[in-house]
Amino acid sequence: MKLEELKKMAVIGAGDMGHGIAQVALMAGYKVNLCDIKQEFVDRGISRIYASLDKLQEKGKISADLVAAIKNNMLTGYTSIGEACADVDFVMEVVPERMDIKLPTLAAIDAAAPERAVIGSNTSTMSITKLATATKRPDKVFGMHYFNPVVLMRLVEVIRGDKTSDETIQFALDYVKKLGKTLVYAK
Repeated sequence: MKLEELKKMAVIGAGDMGHGIAQVALMAGYKVNLCDIKQEFVDRGISRIYASLDKLQEKGKISADLVAAIKNNMLTGYTSIGEACADVDFVMEVVPERMDIKLPTLAAIDAAAPERAVIGSNTSTMSITKLATATKRPDKVFGMHYFNPVVLMRLVEVIRGDKTSDETIQFALDYVKKLGKTLVYAK
C-alpha cells in the first residue's frame, strides 16, 4: 500500500483516542468509517469530532468548506467491524490496551478488510509482533502511537513489528507526515 492509494480508512474504537484519530484523518482529506461496539459510542465519537471541528473553524484554523465536506460525506458510523472495514485501504485499531480485546479485534479486522489494506494499532506498550499474530498479514501490521488529545498533540510514534514490511512502514511514515504530525520512528 502506498499513501497515494489511500482513499478511505476505518477507525475501530470511537473513544478518547479513536475519535481524535478519525478527526485528524478527516482533516487530512480522507473518508473515515468510525466503528465501535455500541451505537451510542459511535454517536458520541461523531459528535465530539463535529464539536472539535466547529471550534477549530471558529478559531480560523480550518475552513468552513472543509468542515461542511466532512459533515456531509466524509464520515460514516458503524457498529460492525465487517461493514466498517469492507471497502477500506487502511484500518486503525484503537481499542483498550488489553491483549484479550486487541487480538480478537485485529482478527476480525483482518477477516473483513480487503487484502490490500494495512492495519495500524494504537498502542504504547504492546508488542506489534505479538499483535500481528492475530492476522494473516503480519507484514501489513504496524504500531501507530498517538498522544492525547490527538488533534492538538504533534507527536506520533510509528512502531515496526518483526514481520512488518518496508513498504508498510513507508506507508505509515508517509501517512504521519501527511497529517502534519511530528514523527518518531521506533525500529
